[in-house]
Amino acid sequence: MLLRQLYLSQMEGRNFAGALEVAEQMITCNVMADVARQDAARACLGLGDEQGAIQHLRLASRVSPPARRAFHLWTLGSVLYLNGKPRDAVGALERAARWGTTDKPLYLAQALLARIAAGDTVESLDRAREELEESPCGQGYGQFVLGELAFADKDYDAARRHLSAFVRRTTGGRVALEVALAAEIQRARRLLRLLRGRSRGSQQ
Repeated sequence: MLLRQLYLSQMEGRNFAGALEVAEQMITCNVMADVARQDAARACLGLGDEQGAIQHLRLASRVSPPARRAFHLWTLGSVLYLNGKPRDAVGALERAARWGTTDKPLYLAQALLARIAAGDTVESLDRAREELEESPCGQGYGQFVLGELAFADKDYDAARRHLSAFVRRTTGGRVALEVALAAEIQRARRLLRLLRGRSRGSQQ
């Protein structure tokens, strides 16, 4: 517990190298090894080491108890998707959905986005959007996924609403959360810029 508090303190101070060192000490202790691997992955993301993060997340999903496996697979799938590996992301996200319970609509929706990015033909996005909107997991991170789904579905008003809510929620709080979701925040902001461009263009 003391090491985890130290890790969180290092993350809040943006000392990602120090946070990674502490996470590696937690891994060595072999107590809740999957959580320590997840922490190490977040520190790697802060350092810009996506490959290191992916490696830690793969190991986290392998050593975790069943109750946490879906979360680790989903995190792995998200990192793969946002770092240009959508085909690999599909596999991780669909495995997360098989292990998942209440968050399954989130995992399936993001797997659908990864399939689109991989060039697959997908059916209507309406069902995925409806199921995620009606689920508690449609809040928080779900706002980002809903925004991407709406953008892909050319529902630009909904995309703007969801993505704006996601950015507000994730950039006004803990540093560790903002670091962990840096790629999502960057992508959401890019889509919002595109939406502003569309809005200006339609007014001319």
